[in-house]
Amino acid sequence: MRVDKWLWAARFFKTRGLATEAVSGGRVHVNGVRVKPAKEVRPEDTVEVTIGDLRWTVVVRGIADRRGSASVAATLYEETEESRAKREQHVAERRLAHPPGAQSGARPTKQDRRRLEALRQSWRRGGRS
Repeated sequence: MRVDKWLWAARFFKTRGLATEAVSGGRVHVNGVRVKPAKEVRPEDTVEVTIGDLRWTVVVRGIADRRGSASVAATLYEETEESRAKREQHVAERRLAHPPGAQSGARPTKQDRRRLEALRQSWRRGGRS
């Protein structure tokens, strides 16, 4: 079975087009080698998939002719213990991280904004001192 079709059937990607794009973009490796979308996968192959910040390393356990339910898709692969631990650690770190912009503090006051605008205008005029 083609690797892009298998990734779609295993529910790593919502559409087959997204799976094909990921494989073409180099975010999928089979047995440690970058592959093309038409690469055949077989049981016992190791597939590494990068989706956003997350990296999955799975062993192919089955092949499906069509996309089925999530419970059926879960039987098509087995995630390695190392991959699961890294992924869970990454998720926990993201959960504990501050949201973007949280370090900047409160919103600037009207006086702060006026000072910033005056500073920007002085920079535009060339008065960088």
